[in-house]
Amino acid sequence: MIKGKRGNIFFGVFIALIVYIFGILFLPFVTDDITTSRTDLDCSNVSISDVSKINCLSIDLVTPYIIWLLISLALGFIAGGLS
Repeated sequence: MIKGKRGNIFFGVFIALIVYIFGILFLPFVTDDITTSRTDLDCSNVSISDVSKINCLSIDLVTPYIIWLLISLALGFIAGGLS
C-alpha cells in the first residue's frame, strides 16, 4: 500500500475519476429530461412570452452546470488528496 502524500494523491485521483465517470454516465438521463421539457415548453416557437424564453434559457444551462459540478468535484478530490 502506498503511504504518505503519494498515496493520498493516488487515492484522490482514483476517486475523482470514479466521480467523473459516474457523472458522465448520469448525464444522458438529464439531457433526455431537458429535451422533454424544451418540447413541452415549445421553446422553438418565436412568439412565446418572455418568461417562457427565460425559462427555456435556464433549462439549457443545466447541462453545462452539471459538467462544471462534476469537474469541480473531481478537482476537489484531487486537491483534497494533496493536503
